[in-house]
Amino acid sequence: MKLNILLKSVSLISLSLIAVGCAQDTTEFSTPNHSKEADHAKHMSGDKIEETSSSVILPTFLKNQPEDVRNVYQAVAKNRKLLEKMPCYCGCGETVNHKNNYDCFIEENTTDGSVKWTSHGTTCSTCLEIAVKSILKQRDGESIKDIRSEIDSSYKDGYSKPTPTPL
Repeated sequence: MKLNILLKSVSLISLSLIAVGCAQDTTEFSTPNHSKEADHAKHMSGDKIEETSSSVILPTFLKNQPEDVRNVYQAVAKNRKLLEKMPCYCGCGETVNHKNNYDCFIEENTTDGSVKWTSHGTTCSTCLEIAVKSILKQRDGESIKDIRSEIDSSYKDGYSKPTPTPL
């Protein structure tokens, strides 16, 4: 129930969220798809990694982020199996070896239950958009295969090379 409310909230704000890019500092990211690899690599080198004791506890780097961004991070943590099947098209596969869209928000889930979060998603509208679209489509009953096909089709032109994400 709480996730449905969260996702409804995310769906209502997702267009405005995506339109503004959700970046703390968007001056160096004038293109929402990070097509300039050098700029994206520079951005990625500044990503923060923070470990919390569980996926329920969000990292402190989200404290000053809009509530919408925090909501997306919460939803991502609850949708690992889906987002590990979705590629990212922002260039992070080549710049920091991300394997899927989930990696744009969570770097690692440890065996003891702790989570290593990455701040990349806070400044990347492509990552946020793919996560929100995928989660909403699954909530609406679409299969992972169909969602993946729609994501690949939507981002095949004008975006960076996708992460090497197996279906």
